[in-house]
Amino acid sequence: MYTSAKPYFYGTGRRKKSVARVRIVPGTGVITINGRDVDDYFGLETLKLIVNQPFGVTGTTGKFDIITTVTGGGISGQAGAIRHGLARALLQADPNYRAALKAAGFLTRDPRMKERKKYGLKGARRAPQFSKR
Repeated sequence: MYTSAKPYFYGTGRRKKSVARVRIVPGTGVITINGRDVDDYFGLETLKLIVNQPFGVTGTTGKFDIITTVTGGGISGQAGAIRHGLARALLQADPNYRAALKAAGFLTRDPRMKERKKYGLKGARRAPQFSKR
């Protein structure tokens, strides 16, 4: 595991029920999620692409190593949370990235959450089946 000998930049990302604590340190582009490699953690290429999007926008691909702890939700929500946290950490590293990250929408917390179940219904909105008799 990484020890904090070098200075690092930190960002917290959230999406749905997922919370990602992201630390970036100057390095070669190694991504570690919960102590595992990104290829090992995310099976789908699209999720790896989502995680790397802030680097593409800011042109910093391969300049930082990422150490992430992510909890809650599913893998898609976790990938979104990591992207949000990474964008915030990059902003801490260099405030000049703000315009590019904001234009891409990576600094905005996605407010869409699961709606709660209501009483008298079978789900959030699903009503019991209607019967005339």
